[in-house]
Amino acid sequence: MNRKELIDYCLAKPGAKGDFPFDESTLAIRVGGKIFALLDVEDEAPSVNLKCDPELAVDLREAYESIKPGYHMNKEHWNTVDLDGKLPVDLLVSLVDRSYELVALSLGPAARASAGLPPKQRRAP
Repeated sequence: MNRKELIDYCLAKPGAKGDFPFDESTLAIRVGGKIFALLDVEDEAPSVNLKCDPELAVDLREAYESIKPGYHMNKEHWNTVDLDGKLPVDLLVSLVDRSYELVALSLGPAARASAGLPPKQRRAP
């Protein structure tokens, strides 16, 4: 999956929107106003920062050289994933999906509604 395909995949998620809050080349892709993917659209060595479950983040970094602690991010919760073609596409897609889910699940009712997401399901007692 190349950078354009990744961006298109991220922006196809429900409620996802992209903007350039930091400079003209750093694309933040958000849901409900919160970033779930961050990448430089001009970098010659493309990569993406994705949110991750803390316990899984470390395991992924140990298993794949293309996955590193999140550059300029909280390293406990974010990974930088090189788009160098070395990761299986299904793994990259699952990392994007999980990043989106983690952020979407953290949204409050108003942010979920403004993003067009359904209300969170309440757990049965």
